[in-house]
Amino acid sequence: MDIDLLVKISARAWAMPILALLHRGTPGRQASLLAATGAGRTAFTPSLHHLIDLGLLERNPGHGHPLRPEYRLTPDGHTAAAMAHRLDTALPGAAQTPLLRRAWTLPILAVSRQPRHFSDIKSALGPITDRALSQSLRQLQGAQWITRAVDPAATPLRARYGATGTGLRISKAIDLSPVP
Repeated sequence: MDIDLLVKISARAWAMPILALLHRGTPGRQASLLAATGAGRTAFTPSLHHLIDLGLLERNPGHGHPLRPEYRLTPDGHTAAAMAHRLDTALPGAAQTPLLRRAWTLPILAVSRQPRHFSDIKSALGPITDRALSQSLRQLQGAQWITRAVDPAATPLRARYGATGTGLRISKAIDLSPVP
């Protein structure tokens, strides 16, 4: 999976949990997925349709009622679902899950496995704004998923950000190698 696809998937809060549930074998009906995630319908439905638009999910032909369809993973969806499952198992508990559902958390952690400067992270993520990146980095620092280190000998002072603790485990669970 490449970073662009990760950015697109993580743009919707419930996309990764849906993929992880389908990977574990949860039935592909909207009601069962909705109940398993604990999400509200107004947030869940756009995430489900977002995955369909990305080509990771499709309607299961011949299964389900037209008003209550069943969904299945596409071949690309299986790769993304395996990564979502690894992410799900990398977390020690569900207490920090809301931070994981934020749009830029996963992409930032993915590119911060090795310490990087702010500008390097920004250039690796493409469409992220300075404000979104700085807010996300602050939140990740608050959760102790990223550390900020400033080299006092450098002029001008420049901070480097690197994943640590749970953030490092999440970063390692994300596989950004290209799919053959």
